[in-house]
Amino acid sequence: MAIILVHLTHGPEHPTRAALAFLVAKSALDEGHEVNMFLAGDAVQVLRDGVLDNLSGLGTGKLRDLYDALVAGGVKFYLSGMSSKARGLAEGDITGKPAEMAMPNILVRLALEADRMFTY
Repeated sequence: MAIILVHLTHGPEHPTRAALAFLVAKSALDEGHEVNMFLAGDAVQVLRDGVLDNLSGLGTGKLRDLYDALVAGGVKFYLSGMSSKARGLAEGDITGKPAEMAMPNILVRLALEADRMFTY
């Protein structure tokens, strides 16, 4: 199977686009692929519990349901450290989530290791 990287740069301001990235990641996971997600820009905000619990995309479902399925499937989330800092998201805000703050070099590494990359 393939290694899939989903790179999300849109957050709560574009709920359908944000949820679509999670839906595609879940679809890849369901097909047996290894999936990583890198969230940058406004997308880092989607891992806030309030956003996870309230965001739904048109035709894409509830973000919390998709997120929970991805976590259960072992998907690793990387959040742009610079984007997080600019939006007031600290390391403590993601405690207990399978996520880590990452710099752009990690995005580059993940992209080079992936067989396919989807960007939303």
